[in-house]
Amino acid sequence: MADIFDLFQQIAKKENTAKEPISHLIVGLGNPGKKYEMTRHNAGFLTIDYLAEQYGVRIDRAKFHALCAEARIDGKSVLLMKPQTLMNASGLAVQEAAAFYKIAPERILVISDDIAQEPGKMRVRRKGSAGGQKGLNDIITCLGTDAFPRLRMGVGAKPHPDFDLADWVLSEFRQEEKERLFSCFAAAKLGIEKILNGDFDGAMQICNSYAPPKKDQE
Repeated sequence: MADIFDLFQQIAKKENTAKEPISHLIVGLGNPGKKYEMTRHNAGFLTIDYLAEQYGVRIDRAKFHALCAEARIDGKSVLLMKPQTLMNASGLAVQEAAAFYKIAPERILVISDDIAQEPGKMRVRRKGSAGGQKGLNDIITCLGTDAFPRLRMGVGAKPHPDFDLADWVLSEFRQEEKERLFSCFAAAKLGIEKILNGDFDGAMQICNSYAPPKKDQE
């Protein structure tokens, strides 16, 4: 009988662990819909999809104007989010989830595209301005602060200054660019785990120094 009671205790322990409250949000920015799937603006969505696959969850729960999934990452209960409001209104989803779970801004990690870096390059920042990224700007407005960490994923600069910015970020990655972006996801995952544990220096060392392989190195 002792074995049965031990089994019940193990089951109860697992259930209590599963019900542990969400302590962090990881928000990938992008635009919903198949036509935007592989566009530069969706680097955040693509990173979230990679994380979901690695942590064995599916981003398919509709909540907070987003598609969500709960994941256990290094002992933390994390909500992975892909806002479904279109990029420029991303703050609504973040604000609702943060209010519901009572998440402080410093525990909200936002992953966005960055035209200032080449595909495959990344930059971790503790806080700061939106740098022209309208999804980040809306989150700053809705939260009333810019003091939340972010991971900016390089998508490449406009081919020339006169090229329309909206057209550029809504253009699809070329195959080589996509491969370079995808190559950094494993390093991004390690950096994100560092951020969740408060080790920003470790995250910066991993992410900010990552160099995607060159074609002749692949």
